[in-house]
Amino acid sequence: MASTTQPRRKVRERREDVRNRVLRAATEMMADGTPYTELPVQRIAERADVARSTFYLHFPDKGRLLIALAEQAVEALFGEAVSWWRADHSGGEEGVAHAMRQMIAAYREHRRVLDALGEVAGYDPDVAAFWRDRMRRFDEVVRDRLDAERRAGTVDPAMHVPPTAQVLIWMVERTIAGHCHHDEGPGDEQIARTLARAIWLTVYGAPPSPPVRP
Repeated sequence: MASTTQPRRKVRERREDVRNRVLRAATEMMADGTPYTELPVQRIAERADVARSTFYLHFPDKGRLLIALAEQAVEALFGEAVSWWRADHSGGEEGVAHAMRQMIAAYREHRRVLDALGEVAGYDPDVAAFWRDRMRRFDEVVRDRLDAERRAGTVDPAMHVPPTAQVLIWMVERTIAGHCHHDEGPGDEQIARTLARAIWLTVYGAPPSPPVRP
């Protein structure tokens, strides 16, 4: 048994090594300023020191490579927000602001991959399916929390949960993406706090009382 297990382990380790080298090569090339869509497979393979045929053994096409790169980026982008939606919200609006700061930082760190994800999803069905699935998972987290809050009577009972979840998710993702593409305008902290207030008031806020007339 040991004689067959060891060779299998070595084969698995070699495969993981090649895969990691390709991912690292693509990441480094994008960090140098080359857009993902302009990276030829041959150049990625050369940078990773693997044959082109070996590249295709691990990644059938560049779309599958992008999905592998995007796994970590998307997890970093949504991870803190998911944690906030599942928390007790005792931190109030400041808790949301913390999650927004983390999302902005994650987008800046993984911007090149996330930019490529948005672009390639427009024409690659596999990449589009990956992005829709990750957004759907986040949507389920938000919906579950809003449903629970409505059952507990802590939010407006008239809230229509599905569109509310969808609006909140896309508001946050699109705002952060747009913000990180422009150096001018509000700073990260202002955007984080503005998003936090918009989310908190949408979920828990009540309209202001009408002014008292003399």
